[in-house]
Amino acid sequence: MLIALIATDKPGALDVRKANRDNHLAYIEKTGVVAQAGPLLDGNGEMAGSLVILSVDSMADAQLWADNDPYAQAGLFADVKLIEWKKVIG
Repeated sequence: MLIALIATDKPGALDVRKANRDNHLAYIEKTGVVAQAGPLLDGNGEMAGSLVILSVDSMADAQLWADNDPYAQAGLFADVKLIEWKKVIG
């Protein structure tokens, strides 16, 4: 199943994001369940959140992935939503 992880950063947390970016990218590589991903941008073009499409067996697997993401562990996010997603185009 495909799950969209949509997260917004806490205000003023760009330094936290940058400090944990390498670990986050390594986690994506290591886990092998990310189909697509990229940062959400604010009005100034700065990273301000995340959109990650996970290919997992269950919502519980998606939650486990989200909980263990180095960004989440660093307290970067103000909120995280996990929503089942159906790919139609692309």
